[in-house]
Amino acid sequence: MEPYRIKAVEPIPTTTRQQRVSALDRVGYNLFGLRAEEVMIDLLTDSGTGALSAAQWAAGVAGDESYAGSRSFHRFREAVEELTSYPYILPVHQGRAAERVLFSALLVPGQITLSNTHFDTTRANVALSGCQARDLPCPRARNLHRPEPFKGDIDLDGLAAQLRGPDSSRIALVIMTLTNNGEGGQPVSMDNLARAAALCREHGVPLFLDAARFAENAYLVTQCESAYGGHSPTDVAKEAFRLADGCLMSAKKDGIVHIGGFLGLRDEALARRCELTLIATEGFPTYGGLAGRDLEMITQGLTEALDPRYLRSRAEAAAHLAALCRGTGVRLVEPPGLHALYLDAGHLLPHIAPHRFPGHALACALYVEGGIRSVELGSLYLGKEDSNGDPVVSAPYELLRLALPRRTYTRTHLDHVGQSLEAVVRNKDRVPGYRIVEDAPLLRHFRARLEPVLAGPGIVGTTGAAPDHGEGPDDRSESAQNRSRARRAVAAPPATDGRRPA
Repeated sequence: MEPYRIKAVEPIPTTTRQQRVSALDRVGYNLFGLRAEEVMIDLLTDSGTGALSAAQWAAGVAGDESYAGSRSFHRFREAVEELTSYPYILPVHQGRAAERVLFSALLVPGQITLSNTHFDTTRANVALSGCQARDLPCPRARNLHRPEPFKGDIDLDGLAAQLRGPDSSRIALVIMTLTNNGEGGQPVSMDNLARAAALCREHGVPLFLDAARFAENAYLVTQCESAYGGHSPTDVAKEAFRLADGCLMSAKKDGIVHIGGFLGLRDEALARRCELTLIATEGFPTYGGLAGRDLEMITQGLTEALDPRYLRSRAEAAAHLAALCRGTGVRLVEPPGLHALYLDAGHLLPHIAPHRFPGHALACALYVEGGIRSVELGSLYLGKEDSNGDPVVSAPYELLRLALPRRTYTRTHLDHVGQSLEAVVRNKDRVPGYRIVEDAPLLRHFRARLEPVLAGPGIVGTTGAAPDHGEGPDDRSESAQNRSRARRAVAAPPATDGRRPA
């Protein structure tokens, strides 16, 4: 059972199918644009969406709101330093602020950053610095459906080749993302992290952790890495931080708070440069854009996030939802992590070409069916098209992420997700693809507007329109009539085969 009881509740909005269809059309088929009251179960992200504990709320009441030198900051700094061993701790309002502060002080245009996989805002902040982000996921990461542990590892041979190669002088830092969100929420082993740290030291390149989910990574290490079977998550986390030169932390994940983060550093000169940017853009170094109550809540949350009982409950919730998804015939990135499940939309919807975004198509269908908001991690997130909408770069996999907010939803909420997915799967051939009608040069998945396009045999049978297989630029001139048919396909209720719809 969950190691807590519920003390306060928030009503879940109830919407009709037609209301959800209208909402999707209004926001240009981008689930980021939905209003919260239009969402029944929100699995868009686990960032800042968890429930605070009674101890966190109590700590917040004791927050010291002094502009400089508050008691809350000193308690926060001492707790973070004890966990990470870094002598310089700079609070920020969230992880992407830590990225911007660090990169503005460390990166020079033309340099390279290496990672097991850069998170989306990390990649964007590298690009905004005039630098290039290169991902080096381990070979095991390509085997999505094989339940091998530690698919989040960095490719050590690839890392060594980069550090010794012709571009070695341009490499500014290595970032290890724990857990590896871009590779299905998979953990990084301590052995891999230690070997990567040794390579970085050998070549004089600083190693940083993107530690947003450090506690979940530590828990998975205790479960899957034999050398750490008897260790506590706290012990593993401390060792991981000590292997690196610093960290970027979004406390909205494993700090279990609604806002906040920090930058941890060993190098004093670098810390001083970062501090100047912090003061100019975030706030004085003893609050960094946060209220004293936020600092207090993070301090308490970092302790609660490492509680083995809490982490076990996270793992069991993810396993429960994974079993429901597998029961529908949907393939997952295996083994499931803790913060999210990643569904193989490309395998489920083979009639939708990558540049018609099968992951996003599944997300839209799941929202229409059950009011569930999720997010694509595929070619909408990582791909690129030319001016005709034809693919230039496609993602290696077309995934849908179901993120699990911390201490927020019960098993019956997850059952609703499974039932809704089952209804979508029964009618998967009726799911249309999508095309972008408004784009952005960076992080397009946040703000792009899309429209459905007919795709697949089920749609042909329903509307009588020709399928869109993404064969060329002609479909850019698709008639308004066919676009209307595609919208009706989104809105069409599922065929239930005599069964009650979820």
